[in-house]
Amino acid sequence: MWLSQGEERGIQTRPGVSEMPLLQKKRWESMAKGLVLGALFTSFLLLLYSYAVPPLHTGLASTTPEGAAPCSPALSEPEAPTPANGSAGGCQPRRDIVFMKTHKTASSTLLNILFRFGQKHGLKFAFPNGRNDFDYPAFFARSLVQDYRPGACFNIICNHMRFHYDEVRGLVPPNATFITVLRDPARLFESSFHYFGSVVPFTWKLSGHDKLAEFLQDPDRYYDPHGYNAHYLRNLLFFDLGYDSDLDPRSPQVQEHILEVERRFHLVLLQEYFDESLVLLKDLLCWELEDVLYFKLNARRASAVPRLSGELYRRATAWNVLDARLYRHFNASFWRKVEAFGHERMAREVAALRRANERMRRICIDGGHAVDATAIQDSAMQPWQPLGTKSILGYNLKKSIGRRHAQLCRRMLTPEIQYLMDLGVNLWVTKLWKLIRDFLQW
Repeated sequence: MWLSQGEERGIQTRPGVSEMPLLQKKRWESMAKGLVLGALFTSFLLLLYSYAVPPLHTGLASTTPEGAAPCSPALSEPEAPTPANGSAGGCQPRRDIVFMKTHKTASSTLLNILFRFGQKHGLKFAFPNGRNDFDYPAFFARSLVQDYRPGACFNIICNHMRFHYDEVRGLVPPNATFITVLRDPARLFESSFHYFGSVVPFTWKLSGHDKLAEFLQDPDRYYDPHGYNAHYLRNLLFFDLGYDSDLDPRSPQVQEHILEVERRFHLVLLQEYFDESLVLLKDLLCWELEDVLYFKLNARRASAVPRLSGELYRRATAWNVLDARLYRHFNASFWRKVEAFGHERMAREVAALRRANERMRRICIDGGHAVDATAIQDSAMQPWQPLGTKSILGYNLKKSIGRRHAQLCRRMLTPEIQYLMDLGVNLWVTKLWKLIRDFLQW
């Protein structure tokens, strides 16, 4: 019996209808498998990260085994005299330096200065092993130093750590110079929130467009002092220097810790007055102008730098009250040092430093300015980026630079991770983490 055209069409379309649930079933099975694999891979990454980042220890205790010998400098190494008035007094350049590298304070720029000086003079660095920091946020221990042996003596220590004075003191000669750098706590908090916020789980609760403002409206609602990476978002300076960042501001220990920092450190630089700080550092260490030349490293592009309003600035300062007290103290002592140095002399030397930096900018930097990460042509010049964004600027080295400046230009522009590798540091954990991030496009 012949079928009508409509009946034929109906018979032809029925198999397609019956196949639809099967296709959907396969699609859902594929998605389920992807989710399971993703969960397993994420668990592996968390396990790896928990190994790479040690647990946080809030108590300060000696971490070097009993009987470990302190630094024993060779008898042939004369101690550099303390300059009464810097280079004007005919002093000898100081080569034994501890730089307590704080976070988000232009410390990467200062680190580059120390790398160059140490490399130029063949000095011995105390480097971390496997990573670019000393198992931060755990307290520093001598045993964390690459190729450490009891009694070993080093010229320069300068990588990120959570400061432990006795452990550091045992690695350098008695006359070593201790320095660190501070920053306005509200500005530092904003920078740290931007850079580290994605790896602080309690910030994941923030749902608004402006997460920083949302957090500062009621920080106690979100902040968990025992939360993973919580230290990045409250009194980070106090924490880096080895103190309890959740200490009661009314405790007398706060002022005791501040005075202890003053006793231990020969110079506390200020990020907001970086050039003036470098002039004081140059004077203290009896260095040459070339030794403190710099390009700004690890800086964010302007569009990634939100401006704290007056109210948010006040709230950020109040939230970081321990850092605020620390900063006020050393801001005052900084200007007393400038007064002793001489304001006119300071103005002259700052101007000379800026002229020399400008000259090097014209010699070294292609285009004369920093560029977005996507515009950096040489991977050796690519800075480390925060998770989920490429907001850190870098540089392109000029193609044709005279022999006199070629080496200096490259060193001045090399980011921290690449410079550490150039200096022979074992960074297997950092390299592995970078491979995973590149693969996942984080």
